[in-house]
Amino acid sequence: MLRKDKAIKNFKSQVIEQFSTLRTNIRFSYAGSEIKTIAVTSCFPGEGKSTIISNLAVTMSKAGKSVILVDCDLKKPSIHKNFLLSNSQGITNILVEDKYIDEVICKTKVQNLFVIPSGPIPPNSSELLGSKNIKEAIIELSERFDVVLIDTPPVLYISDALVMSSLVQGTIIISAYGKSDKNQMMNVKENIEKAGGKILGVVINKIPRKYNKNYGYYYSEK
Repeated sequence: MLRKDKAIKNFKSQVIEQFSTLRTNIRFSYAGSEIKTIAVTSCFPGEGKSTIISNLAVTMSKAGKSVILVDCDLKKPSIHKNFLLSNSQGITNILVEDKYIDEVICKTKVQNLFVIPSGPIPPNSSELLGSKNIKEAIIELSERFDVVLIDTPPVLYISDALVMSSLVQGTIIISAYGKSDKNQMMNVKENIEKAGGKILGVVINKIPRKYNKNYGYYYSEK
């Protein structure tokens, strides 16, 4: 379960509503077909992307979807910490050692929700994430699960997120209130689109309560 909240039942009702709204917006943001593969990134470290994608995964699984959450932030992985899992094996073992998905997948305490941690941190993350193996892994996961959520590094911090954005149906950008300016956000948008990615929308995180009486999230399409 999530480290900070311990269980979904402990979420404030406002938080549940916000993530349910985000889930619904994602569902209708890809007109004409079902969206199954989603990457989440941010401009800079510390904007809350890993927390948001973890909560989104829980919310989707609670709605009856089978969800796999993959930690591809190979420089600073944290998904395993959120769910109190070991990080001894993960996606890097698939990419480097040709291990099968079933050998590294982890079951969580949330029904329908599974996690593939990052595994050992490699020195050449961008090269690994651009390999044929990661493409094949995403295809296999999309055939086995209703939703594939991928946590990626900040775009302006490392290029890995750009590589991943081209391999999924859509990317969500997380931006902490007051941390990324308009020019930086436009730079991220342009970089993702140049890499062949599609932006589903932006989540504004950590909004001061005096501006948002409900909680701290705001979602908008690009």
